[in-house]
Amino acid sequence: MAVSVSTHSPKLRSLRDRLRQIVLFEIGGLVLITPPFAWASGVPLTESIGLLALLALIAAIWNGCFNTGFDWIEGRLTGRTADRRPYRLRCVHAVLFESGLFTLTLPVIVLWTGMGWMEAIVADIALALTYTLYAFLFNLAYDRMFPIEAPAPAHEPSR
Repeated sequence: MAVSVSTHSPKLRSLRDRLRQIVLFEIGGLVLITPPFAWASGVPLTESIGLLALLALIAAIWNGCFNTGFDWIEGRLTGRTADRRPYRLRCVHAVLFESGLFTLTLPVIVLWTGMGWMEAIVADIALALTYTLYAFLFNLAYDRMFPIEAPAPAHEPSR
């Protein structure tokens, strides 16, 4: 099966829009996920807030890099903007994002909490599964609330 590459590059989110997306995503994640993480892991709430804030910073950097790259590749391959992404590809996007983030955050959890590697893997997998569902729902809602503006049509020169 051959994949055709579009010569048309769809518009990507602006830097301002991407930053808004990242900030809203990370704040929402901290508010929703810190209390259950502290309860389930046994890590005190204050330490959980610090750990999850650091993980959120790592995730924010990963988010900007991954989403921009994914959107660019998808746009080049399909000619479609990210806000028009089909559900199946949204699932692939969320799983790939969380898999990369898992690789970046596991050592941080081990070092911060003193957990063993197996405990940290379980904690990180639980966070990854939770954030995968959250990322899917958040990005779907974000794309509906803040669609990518279509570029202005090119004007033909007057004769």
